[in-house]
Amino acid sequence: MKNSLMVLVLVLLIINCDNSNKRATYAKNSDVLEAQTHPGKKLMETHCYACHNATTSEADRIAPPMIAIKMRYINSVTSKKEFVADMQKWIKEPIESNAKMYGAVKRFGMMQKLPYPENVIEQIADYIFDNDIEQPERFQEHFNQNKGCMRPN
Repeated sequence: MKNSLMVLVLVLLIINCDNSNKRATYAKNSDVLEAQTHPGKKLMETHCYACHNATTSEADRIAPPMIAIKMRYINSVTSKKEFVADMQKWIKEPIESNAKMYGAVKRFGMMQKLPYPENVIEQIADYIFDNDIEQPERFQEHFNQNKGCMRPN
């Protein structure tokens, strides 16, 4: 009887440990699934990637990739609310005095004014703020080299 009870306790212990690993894996997979199904991801790909696609070659690029925008607009103290407001301001009125990416404006010119509703911009910015964004090859090296050349906000 004691042996049976010990075996039962060991079996339950093993099953419980196995389930906790599954729960951790499920939680991690659900984060990935949430990022993939976030409405801002699809909106970004539909509305922004025509010009800001990370897979466009350097020679054919007509605007900075989205990761460059994220890295320029978000720093260690930027809140999501501030980032969304900055995106709203820039997209509603893309004028030089609202620019934060001076090198991009110099290279690509001013972005055209886009007629996107605020909720669309908010969903895109929400997705960008909380998720990893695709990077072009050697982007990090380029960003690090040019980071010191930006004018302050």
